[in-house]
Amino acid sequence: MRVPRTPARLRPRSVRAKIVALLMLPIVSLMALWGFAAVTTASSIGALETAKDVNSELLAPVGDFVTALQGERSATLRYVAAPSGSGLAALKTARTATDKAASALLDGVNASSSDAALLDTGLPARITRLQSDAGGLPTLRTEVGVKGAAPSDAFTKYSAIIEHGFSVTGALTGDQNTDATSEARVVLELSRAREAVSQEQALLAAGRGTGTLTTNQYALFAGAVATQRSLLKPAVADLKSEHRAAYNSVLESDSYTRLQAVENRVRSAGPGASAVSAGLVTGWDGSSSAVLKGLTKAEAGAGTAAAAKANPFGWDTLGASGVAVVLGLVGVLLSLLVSVLVGRGLIVELLDLRNSALEVAGRRLPQAMRRLHAGQGVDIDLEAPMRRLVGDELAQVGTALTAVQRAALKAASERAELLSGISGVYVSLARRSQVLLHRQLDLLSTMEQRQQDVLELQDLYRVDYLATRMRRHSESLLILSGIAPGRSWRTPIPLADVLRAAVAEIEDATRVQIWAVPRVSVAGGSVADVIHLLAELVENAAAFSPPSTKVQLRAARMRDGVLIEVEDSGFGMNEEAMADANRKIQAQKVDLLDAKQIGLFVVNRLAERQGLRVELRQSPNGGVTAAVLIPEQLLRDDMPVHDRAVAEGGVQGQGRSLAPASALIPRQRLSGNGA
Repeated sequence: MRVPRTPARLRPRSVRAKIVALLMLPIVSLMALWGFAAVTTASSIGALETAKDVNSELLAPVGDFVTALQGERSATLRYVAAPSGSGLAALKTARTATDKAASALLDGVNASSSDAALLDTGLPARITRLQSDAGGLPTLRTEVGVKGAAPSDAFTKYSAIIEHGFSVTGALTGDQNTDATSEARVVLELSRAREAVSQEQALLAAGRGTGTLTTNQYALFAGAVATQRSLLKPAVADLKSEHRAAYNSVLESDSYTRLQAVENRVRSAGPGASAVSAGLVTGWDGSSSAVLKGLTKAEAGAGTAAAAKANPFGWDTLGASGVAVVLGLVGVLLSLLVSVLVGRGLIVELLDLRNSALEVAGRRLPQAMRRLHAGQGVDIDLEAPMRRLVGDELAQVGTALTAVQRAALKAASERAELLSGISGVYVSLARRSQVLLHRQLDLLSTMEQRQQDVLELQDLYRVDYLATRMRRHSESLLILSGIAPGRSWRTPIPLADVLRAAVAEIEDATRVQIWAVPRVSVAGGSVADVIHLLAELVENAAAFSPPSTKVQLRAARMRDGVLIEVEDSGFGMNEEAMADANRKIQAQKVDLLDAKQIGLFVVNRLAERQGLRVELRQSPNGGVTAAVLIPEQLLRDDMPVHDRAVAEGGVQGQGRSLAPASALIPRQRLSGNGA
């Protein structure tokens, strides 16, 4: 992928500005994160404090109102099913309790209305609906609490109001901290289980009053039993141990045992008069009332404890967040201090390195060269004293620059002294340059791994590309002199890595698209020559095609080896030029005086030495296709599992950046001479 370039006017120009920009970015990001954490913590505390206030003013009144409505519902169904004086007295008592609970509820709503409006849970709308239900109780009683009213209507309307109460309780539990929310949700499930028992009581009261349990009433009763049993015991198991005992005492009581027995008998009897016969529902009133009373008492204790846990200034909320905010502030200050110290030292080192390089390139090296050209002697140790390879990467780069200076001075001195044996001098220079370039590539590789800035990393990659091309040109001198280059590998290298290494040896690596590659490895002794040959062909394809076009690199397994094609989208070659180029590639001898064809001569020597077949031909899109056939004897199928996974994953380089060649093949494979 091509990295977008920053406009020149926005890019820092000096080393100091670049390092300051590099160090300030993480500091600013860290400060932004710290500010976000602080604001988030403060907002959470405020929201929890608001929720706690609303909770304390509404939770208990809502619970009392729901409990009173459950009692009034049972009394209403008992009275409308079988009107009597005792039933009417019980109904009036239940209504009085409900009115008292409704008054307390309305007082709590008025006290918490402003805080409830701040909560983003739909709570205000639910409170308003429940408030309307409480205000409409007289109308409801007129409709369903008189003689002749249908018990089913009373059951449905009272149950709807109770459900509205549960919706308010659910919204309240959702605005607490994590631990309190978990406990409150369990208590809410237990409240719904108690509501199921209350529904059973009301339905049987209506059925016993009319002498029969209708099909609808039976279905509601069976559903309530199923709900109660599915919620009660699992929810009790989820409670904290200190609250579980109160519920267990209810579940293990004789009243709950008798209640379950009646439930089972009614469900077995089915709808009709038999379901509410005296024999089946014996002991129901006492056991159901005792169970409801026990569940209400246990629920009150557990609910109060869960609400108390919603402390916005407790450790669960403020502790961890507060520590994070404080530590974040300390981290910001320490990061700022360390960045200043490290940045200042790095700037000093880089400026020293730059000044030293400018001194060598602008004054000392040109003066030494002029003296050599004039026939004067040069003391290399005096002009470029060798530094010890110690210190960090910057110091090592300085050492490498000194070594390059010494090599240049030595090469110029030898050239001035030796007028014969030109081929030997070329070989010696190429060997020495290889060693220095390998060292420089190692240093650059280390710097690339440590560098975090994208622009600086791209600049290092460009330096790496240039150094890699210099190494390849040095190898070309050796190859044209009939000597094998120093690079070699002892183990086979996957073809995918070989192709990528070849592409990475050219400066326009991002223009090359590598398509599917067979799962095959190249023999270690042939890897260097194959990389070099492919790099020459890919570089030619990139050089002789428009910069906006892509160079296609494909590989396919053939019967007698692997065929690799390098295809460009340039202007192509006429038949005469194509034939001449193929003759030079396949000729037994090369004419080194034709400097324009050095790349083809290098391909010629490499192909002959490794037994490769290379041919240029016209591309269907008008460019040139270079076909390279790697013979079967140079291939290995025993690809390591890791490398095989890389090859199988595909290496389509469609527009993405390639790392330098020095970073593409694992270092343990660079175990040859000088590699």
